[in-house]
Amino acid sequence: MSFDFQTPHERRGTDSQKWQKYAGRDILPMWVADMDFRSPPAVIEALRSRVDQGIFGYARPVKSTVDAVVDALAQRYAYRIDPSWIVWLPGLVVGLNVEALGLAGPGEQAISCTPVYPPFLSAPRNTGRETLAVPLALDSARRRWEIDFEALERVVTPRTRLFFLCNPHNPVGRVWRRDELVRVGEFCVRHNLILCSDEIHCDLILDPSLPHLPTATLGPEIAARTITFMAPSKTYNLPGLGTSFAVISDPALRRDFIRATQGIVAEVTALGFAACEAAYRDSEDWRQALLGELRANRDTLLDFIARETPGIRSEAPIEATYLAWLNVEALGLKHPAAHFEAHGVGLSDGAMFGAPAGRNVRLNFGCTRATLAEALRRMKAAVAAA
Repeated sequence: MSFDFQTPHERRGTDSQKWQKYAGRDILPMWVADMDFRSPPAVIEALRSRVDQGIFGYARPVKSTVDAVVDALAQRYAYRIDPSWIVWLPGLVVGLNVEALGLAGPGEQAISCTPVYPPFLSAPRNTGRETLAVPLALDSARRRWEIDFEALERVVTPRTRLFFLCNPHNPVGRVWRRDELVRVGEFCVRHNLILCSDEIHCDLILDPSLPHLPTATLGPEIAARTITFMAPSKTYNLPGLGTSFAVISDPALRRDFIRATQGIVAEVTALGFAACEAAYRDSEDWRQALLGELRANRDTLLDFIARETPGIRSEAPIEATYLAWLNVEALGLKHPAAHFEAHGVGLSDGAMFGAPAGRNVRLNFGCTRATLAEALRRMKAAVAAA
């Protein structure tokens, strides 16, 4: 079955947060992690069917929804979970904040490796906890980002309670290897840390030779202190439906997490559950086609940058996600995102991710080839102007 990823769909003037940001301005939005592709046909049909029922009361997942999640994790990653381990959430960011609130006390600390998805840095601070930011190390010879384990040992303190891991990593696109994940797990065991593993990009591995390895599969001692966050949102373009989940195998850890949600965390909606089930159960052929499109977009982007935009460089391969982490420090821009906006491309500024000001931007290439081509043309003009 073939799928259409090239027909543009008008999102201006709609409820799209991505496009509303630049309403009335000729700027292509390539910032937030939200693709411009329609969701899988099976998901759209499931939503139509659910709407046709016409009753939208409080919802809980039915067995077939839970089975779709359990089966997908087992088939794709040999990650065999008990349905009771699943805690449904209206979003990953909610989960990060709940973890900081419920599993660390006031003044205690959470470690994150930067650059990283901004809520990793803000969630502890939102709840009166402290964020310890440890920069990833770039191995220029091997062209890959690595976790600086020596730096981790230097910053951890008796007040540190949490380790926030992004696996695969947003924004650098790294797929962590088994030996690296084992070292992270051992570090958490040694320092008695709870390991929060954000794996919502796990279904978006662009390098077929790199399997995703759920952190909780590394062994019982690591699994017992791990909270794994997953969601259909990024892969199947469903973030507006607010559906994600935590997998927590340890009963005491799960109890503490659930206790922290009470009274403050909204429930997943009926439409969210319907979309989730159809995504995991009926949309694998669509996902494989999507991966082919994203690989082609990635290659186009990297080839264009290497040939046409001196001053912009990709420092390491993009192994996963539809996000490109680009170094623009050679352009000498104090506010690089603002400069590119002035030339018609809306990117995320790297400073939001904990990178030094003026060094990086993040680009979302989850769009049609025509949109990407126009964005690259504008970026070339922005580089010339700089």
